[in-house]
Amino acid sequence: MPRRSPAISAGSRARFVPDLPTEAPPALGRATTLLLAVAAGLAVANVYYAQPLLGAIRHDLHIGGAVIGIVITVTQIGYGLGLFLVAPLGDLVDRRRLIIGQMLLVALALAAVAFARSGVMLLGAMAVAGLLAVVAQVIVAHAASLAAPEQRGRIVGTVTTGIVMGILLARTVSGFLSDLCGWRSVYLVSAAASLAVAGLLAAALPGQHKAVVAIPYGRLVTSFFTLFVELPILRIRATLAALIFFSITVLLTPLALALSAEPYALSQTQIGLFGLAGAAGALGAASAGRLADRGFAQHVTGIALGLMLLAWLPIAALQRSLWGLVVGVLVIDYGLQTVHVANQTLIYRVRPDAQTRLAAGYMIFYSLGCSAGSILSTLAFARYGWLGVCALGAGGSATAIFFWAVTKDAPEFDSRAGVIPDESEMADRA
Repeated sequence: MPRRSPAISAGSRARFVPDLPTEAPPALGRATTLLLAVAAGLAVANVYYAQPLLGAIRHDLHIGGAVIGIVITVTQIGYGLGLFLVAPLGDLVDRRRLIIGQMLLVALALAAVAFARSGVMLLGAMAVAGLLAVVAQVIVAHAASLAAPEQRGRIVGTVTTGIVMGILLARTVSGFLSDLCGWRSVYLVSAAASLAVAGLLAAALPGQHKAVVAIPYGRLVTSFFTLFVELPILRIRATLAALIFFSITVLLTPLALALSAEPYALSQTQIGLFGLAGAAGALGAASAGRLADRGFAQHVTGIALGLMLLAWLPIAALQRSLWGLVVGVLVIDYGLQTVHVANQTLIYRVRPDAQTRLAAGYMIFYSLGCSAGSILSTLAFARYGWLGVCALGAGGSATAIFFWAVTKDAPEFDSRAGVIPDESEMADRA
């Protein structure tokens, strides 16, 4: 039977979270966890397929070289809007149906990208694809809610690894398919894969059957601001997300342009292979969730941020050695994944009744960091070349280390509020 669990507010009034189960959720099976990781990775990969395809898209649709980075930026903006407007529905409706429905709509948006015949049509379809790709965050939140407490860090780490693998391998897959069948084939294949995964999820996922909270959609969206006010851990970890994803996007956005030019003149398939080095680095950080569960989240965050900064040294030597780039990509992606998993493990434990909004609020800052990185790195590369890109990225990494150092002892929630407010109190405040 559901219970109504009390929480005492700053004014000493009893507040209740309705319809939360008393029993711990059953252990989430390995096969289902891996399926959720694949689904999340596939969804978020749609935001990144275009990175090694910029040259091909530019020539096919006659988009100016100075503005080709807008393709990435528009997708990231769509993703950010989706986090704010779509992802919160995961706390309001049956997450199983929401996830499957979004995967089906993603397939339609990808088909529209594949058949775009102008820059305007492409940008519009890419924005919608980005908007719907936030299903990845609903998947992470759903996995966290299905997991037993003792396995939550590991499962969040596994699904988050799927997301980072999707980001990194997107470049490898898109480069290979583009060289083989043209850039449009990338989005047709992804659309077909999204349909297939939607079918598998429909068969594997248990239904939620009820909303996590019972507040109007408008209050649900505005509750983002209450969460940020009340939870310093969310503000801190979201800012770190913006900084680390700013740095990685600064690296990835102009990378195809640098590698396709002299002295290397690599093909799109060859450029995409650098995603394998990043994927290897991300896999190496899969234990970050376990370490966070054991209380070492702050320690691994500091070490990982330091590695991300050091990685820019071999990356800056691109003109002299491709191997330096391989090492740098491996290290920077290892650091990125480690911080990302530690971030999410920490924020999910403070408000179990708002996990989707916590994920979305956190990832809004990720999207802002990626958008800023894609714009500024394109400008830096056009004006200052590869060393200018590296200086910009290293500056982002150094800022992240400084920010972590001055905030690592902050509390998880605002002590002035007495406790973390529950959902009914948030609804009253809204």
